[in-house]
This record gives sequence, C-alpha cells and structure tokens, in this order.
Amino acid sequence: MKRIARSDGIQPPATREAGPTALRLLMPLLVLSVAWLAWEAVARLSRLPAFILPSPQLVWLRALRAFADGSLLRHTWVTLYEVLLGLGLGAFFAFLFGYPLAKSEAAERFLVPYIVASQAIPSVAIAPLLIIWLGPGMLSKVLISALIVFFPVLVNTVVGLRSVEANLRELMRSLKASRWQTFRYLEVPAALPVLLGGLKVGATLSVIGAVVGEFVGSDRGLGFLINLGRQQYDTALVFVGIFSLIIMALALYGAVAWAERSSLTWRA
Repeated sequence: MKRIARSDGIQPPATREAGPTALRLLMPLLVLSVAWLAWEAVARLSRLPAFILPSPQLVWLRALRAFADGSLLRHTWVTLYEVLLGLGLGAFFAFLFGYPLAKSEAAERFLVPYIVASQAIPSVAIAPLLIIWLGPGMLSKVLISALIVFFPVLVNTVVGLRSVEANLRELMRSLKASRWQTFRYLEVPAALPVLLGGLKVGATLSVIGAVVGEFVGSDRGLGFLINLGRQQYDTALVFVGIFSLIIMALALYGAVAWAERSSLTWRA
C-alpha cells in the first residue's frame, strides 16, 4: 500500500523529533573529530618533540598502556571517591545552613559576610594548611572539595527556597499543614529546580577541589598522576590525566542532569 501524505503538511511527532535528536548526537562527535584532526595537524606540522606536544595517537597509546597496567583505573577511582564524598558533604552542609538563612534575614546579615569572606580565599592557598593539619590522606582532599562545593550550592538553596510563591505558603497554612509537611510537599518541590542547578555547578567544582589537594600533597589520584607525568616529562601522561578529569566532570554533570529530568517530570 502507498503511504498517504497528510494534506495539512504537518509531520508526525516521531518524524519531527528524529532530526534534532540525531543532530544532538552527531554534533559532539563532529566537534571531537575536528578537534582531533586539528591537534594531529598541529603536532605534525610544528614538529615539536613529544615531551612538549604529543600527538593524539601518542596520548591514546599512553592511555591504553596506563589502563593495561592498572594505574589509570587505580588513580581514577581514588579521585572519584574523593570527589563523591566532597560533593555529598558540601551539598549536605550547604542545604543545612541554607535553609535557616533562607528563613531568617537576621541570620543572613550575620553569617553571609563570613561565608563570602571564606570563599575569597583561593583553594590553592588553603590546601597546604589543610594538608598540614589533617595530613596528606583522603580526608584533606575531601574537605577541600567540600569547601569549593559549599558556596554555590548554598546560594542556590537560599534562592530556591525564597522563590516559593507566597500564595502557596498561605494555602499550606490554610490547610493547617505542619512545618514538616510544608517543607516536604511545598518548599522542596518548588525549590528543586534551583537546587539541582546549584548541584550541577558543584558537581564540576568538586573535581577541581579534589585535584587541587592532590597537586599540593598526595601519592595517589589523578592529580598525582599529572604531577608524575610533569616530573618525568611524560606529557602524554599529563594529557591522559586531564582527559580523565574532563570525562569525570562530564559524567557527574550528566548524572545530576539525569536526576533533574527524572525528579522534575511533574513540570512537563
């Protein structure tokens, strides 16, 4: 049977969405391919030694070698563990402090200047102190990561909770809802989009915090791996560590984005 064309010229939803979906999938691959070819061309035409600018092929072979001997997975797992703990700890305390700050303007006027002042200190400057006080183990790296995550998640928590409409609060009071019921059924769902937006930022920053601590003092982790490659003039290994961090940050961001889509289906 011949397919009958629609006279109104409107395509079915599946046909309309197929094009944009395929484009979204192909565009990152296209950009990566162009970047790969450009990098390969610069490495070949410049004729720079490999310890200054290795070619993509050398980096790929070095990644396979690090994966085969287990060093890449071992150091990646250490950094990922630090990042996840730092992200969870920073987000937990950000929400713990953010809720009373959103409820009390007096608390905000008193505490916010100190919180902002603490964020003015670069993590590179405070990392040596934490390592001296807490040692070069995992605890110092987790704490540095949590400190970097804390502020953006705190700000989004306050903004999200204060964005709840006043008429909805009046509705909950008219229904004689308890404070817990108001928090669970109104404040959290209404503030969740802004909270998850802050968590996206925190997910990427948590990687920076853990690596800064590893740069300052550590014998494991991707930061240590990058330092090792730098000391040995193994620039290909440095690139392997950098790309591993990029993949980790993208994976964490994607996980939060997936959680956002899954938890906010009611907004569709």
